[in-house]
Amino acid sequence: MATMAIPRAEYPRPQFVRPDWLCLNGEWQFEIDQADSGIHRGLLTRELKDSIVVPFCPESRLSGINNQDYLSAVWYRRTVTIPHDWGERRVLLHFQAVDYDTTVWVNSVEVGRHRGGFTPFSCDLHGVARPGQEITIVVRARDDHNPPQPRGKQSQRYGAYGAVYLRTTGIWQTVWLEPVPEYALKRLRITPDVTNGLLRIAQPLTATTPGLRLSITLSDEAGVVTTVERAVGGDFVTQLDVPIPADRRRLWSIEDPHLYGLDIRLVDATGVVVDQISSYAGLRSVTIDGKAIKLNGKVVFQRLVLDQGYYPDGIMTAPSDEALRRDIALAQAAGFNGARLHQKVFEERFLYHADRMGYLVWGEFGDWGCRVSSRGESDHQQPSATYITQWLEVLERDYSHPAIVGWCPLNETWQTIGDRISALDDVTWGMYLATKAMDLTRPVLDASGYAHRVPWADVYDSHDYDQNPETFAQRHGDSAEPYVNAPVAGQHRDSKRSWSVPYRGQPYFVSEFGGIWWNPKVREEEYSWGYGERPTSIEAFYERFERLCGVLLANPEMFGYCYTQLTDVYQEQNGIYTFGRDEKFDMERIRRAQQRPAAIEQREERTVESQRGSLEKSN
Repeated sequence: MATMAIPRAEYPRPQFVRPDWLCLNGEWQFEIDQADSGIHRGLLTRELKDSIVVPFCPESRLSGINNQDYLSAVWYRRTVTIPHDWGERRVLLHFQAVDYDTTVWVNSVEVGRHRGGFTPFSCDLHGVARPGQEITIVVRARDDHNPPQPRGKQSQRYGAYGAVYLRTTGIWQTVWLEPVPEYALKRLRITPDVTNGLLRIAQPLTATTPGLRLSITLSDEAGVVTTVERAVGGDFVTQLDVPIPADRRRLWSIEDPHLYGLDIRLVDATGVVVDQISSYAGLRSVTIDGKAIKLNGKVVFQRLVLDQGYYPDGIMTAPSDEALRRDIALAQAAGFNGARLHQKVFEERFLYHADRMGYLVWGEFGDWGCRVSSRGESDHQQPSATYITQWLEVLERDYSHPAIVGWCPLNETWQTIGDRISALDDVTWGMYLATKAMDLTRPVLDASGYAHRVPWADVYDSHDYDQNPETFAQRHGDSAEPYVNAPVAGQHRDSKRSWSVPYRGQPYFVSEFGGIWWNPKVREEEYSWGYGERPTSIEAFYERFERLCGVLLANPEMFGYCYTQLTDVYQEQNGIYTFGRDEKFDMERIRRAQQRPAAIEQREERTVESQRGSLEKSN
């Protein structure tokens, strides 16, 4: 194979870093297996016909394949030498994401299987390969794009249309090798405890033996803050509280996204370091107070933007690490302080940049298309248990990122409440309960949009794309009750239909609105769309944007909003930026429209002032 620069060569797991690793991105052999007959035709043991640039999917231009037809199965093959200096350690083969049903062989031995297009998995090569050895990796990914497969916004038709986009098949995130010892650290869980000024660490191990000790050192820019140590083996998971002295205590926030460094070492009875990783953490709290969601005890109006994470040349894969960081910077420049990461589990590098840049994130699963009819029968897609298992993998990967302030496992499930419980009802409850079981520190929205099923869900919301600020205000102004069956694309649903359990006074926000259709460079005859009628001028766009945002900012019962959307995506011409990330508007004006103080923040300030006045008077 020709020598080429390694694409996406940055470390793929920035919150759990070991110094030794080998990136396997770059050129691989590749072959499309349209009839999924590759096993019978000997693709496991022979050279493949084409080549592809990993980690870009074959539908993308960056892959070098650029085939956007239906791809039932694809094969990859690469020979690589495991570094000799990795010694006697076990070798793990990591895949950050492969869409969708994956089988992996090394030297013709099956070493792993995984179902799911959004989450990482690993193959242990112990007994199959060792350091210094040349190995041949073969990967088959099956992807039929049909229910009940979670696919997010991937089209089931030939091309992109409506609100769905080009498909992604096969490897679309980094592939890499890593050596680990027999007794090794596994992915840790970091829980910040602002009240007690500490970080709570749960550190699992692959195995234990007598004499092992765990040492954790917390540091900041001034040096070591705290070191704690304890023996391991007494519990299934070793748990340590890492206290932060008051004079070194600094909260993570939008204005000051401070991160502490963590050095975690597993030490044997003789004092030798058996395994070591570096990580980081933010000390912050997320709490609910009436209708408000507070960050570090302070009301912060969440000015969110819908981010779908698609790119013209990479589809779901960012062309570079800088492109991930820049998307956050573009959103902040437009006045947003966070995002709903919509219908896609984003690369972990995106969350790393959000942690560093003080950018609030709601994590979401790629479930779009779940739907049942009013009779309780499937007329689109009935989800299965795999939705819950794959969502649990998301929660395990992303639990420790301080930028994540809420979870949303499902979106627009489009089901009325019928006489019989559907499979979708079961999955909605299952995903909500799984989220609460995995994470007691963040609010959970059971299903964003239309079909709330959990009466005591932490948060309640609606989607409303009404383009008329007057009628929009009738549902979401400061005197309105939360409106559940909001219009979609300007069409009101039958008000007699019951889509959700009753609203019970939880924190409430309009989690999709706007979507204003604007791109003067697109000709009338070209296929494109946005919500409602196109504004007649850019000034008309500004007026509509300012007034829609103003309605929600003025409602003291509203904790935030989410504007659709950050960029145009293929045929959707309703972004703040173009699909290529160029500016469409005066960003300072877009920013100013959102910077007026929110009513819920002003109410909190008045309450604090009143309490301070009462205290002074009593003294």
